[in-house]
Amino acid sequence: MAHARTSDRFVAQNRKARYNYMIEETLEAGIILTGPEVKSLRLGRCSMNESYATERGGELYLFNMHIAEYAAAGHEDQQPMRPRKLLVRRREMDRLLAAVKRDGMTLVPLSLYFNNRGIAKLSLGMAKGKSKSDKRASEKAREWQRQKERLVRDKG
Repeated sequence: MAHARTSDRFVAQNRKARYNYMIEETLEAGIILTGPEVKSLRLGRCSMNESYATERGGELYLFNMHIAEYAAAGHEDQQPMRPRKLLVRRREMDRLLAAVKRDGMTLVPLSLYFNNRGIAKLSLGMAKGKSKSDKRASEKAREWQRQKERLVRDKG
């Protein structure tokens, strides 16, 4: 009998996305994977750096996500960097793509996880790129927050 999962299990997180982009909205999307890819994900062998989602042929695809080859798979052809189709409702996809074209937004994967039913899900963020000064300002604010926490901790 399989053990009960209490919450979502994160496989990979794109931590650079929150640094390089201002995330305005997030949504959950399904992702089409092969069997060996799922097994490799369960082992945590995935990298989402430099990955992005865009439209191709009326469908939403994820590009540049690396899922390592599963060693125990047979002689099935595994392509670690292949484009992967995302499963999103048509109305949602049309709204996202309109924002991308109109406002210059980017669809960036934020995290990949297995939900309570064991299905792989991708958290997508609709994001706008940060300038260097924005990055510096957010870094300065984060550092100031850390200093305040240290002061409170040391005094109390």
